[in-house]
Amino acid sequence: MSDRSADGPTVAVPQVAVDDLRVDANVDRFRRRAADLPDGIDLVVFPEYALTGFAADERLREAALRREVARERLESVSEAADAAVVAGYAERDAGTVYNATAYVLPPDRAADEGSAATADRGGHAVYRKRHLWADEADWVAPGGERVVVETPAGPTGLLTCYDLNFVAESAWFAERAVDALVVVGAWPADHVANWRLLCRARALDGVRWVVGAGRTGSSGGGRGTDEATYAGNSLVVRPDGAVAAELDRTRATLTATLDRETLSAQRELVGAVDGG
Repeated sequence: MSDRSADGPTVAVPQVAVDDLRVDANVDRFRRRAADLPDGIDLVVFPEYALTGFAADERLREAALRREVARERLESVSEAADAAVVAGYAERDAGTVYNATAYVLPPDRAADEGSAATADRGGHAVYRKRHLWADEADWVAPGGERVVVETPAGPTGLLTCYDLNFVAESAWFAERAVDALVVVGAWPADHVANWRLLCRARALDGVRWVVGAGRTGSSGGGRGTDEATYAGNSLVVRPDGAVAAELDRTRATLTATLDRETLSAQRELVGAVDGG
């Protein structure tokens, strides 16, 4: 039995390299990382396209997973962690591919819990990235619906990478007073300063916790972090915009507690977001 924090939920971000188009290898890696997490973790976040990786060609369609298949894979990771899991993947729906982010619970908990703002029940929600970057749009269709899901962190908005740049997304979640944003990313290493700045801005303008999970490594996942194509730099940002914890490009695990009193005190101070 995990010893959950009374102060607030504890999140873990196992910062990982991803093997593009190698689903089984990625799932095995995530399951091992999940099993090695300490007790007391409530929510585990993996990066954008974590299950499938990405390639700007026809192979992406072949690697993309149907929603129920992705859910089964992620439930095995969630079970290993004994915690809720958020992770990205390429989702195939009929002849269309989406950049999807899923929230799942361990199977033994899923039967008792449901998700907000989604047709799925049993502790499962899926968000499809609304704002596509560069040649991603040649192979992936944009999503339509925004998603709020009830997580151990409270009402939580899901965003993916480039979505961070769009203030309208942040404003929509601020109107709904979500307690946290979870952002999965595969941010370019050359622009890591923007990733960090935007995560801080989205925490501050919505007065909420932000958890950003960044992919590290390189395209294909095989080379060392000193040759990284991807920024890594996973971080947790406080509701006042200060960084509570962060990584560089190393393959390490970030953990942080999203303190409820910190959130309440900052909302009372600012007065711009009504969490009641």
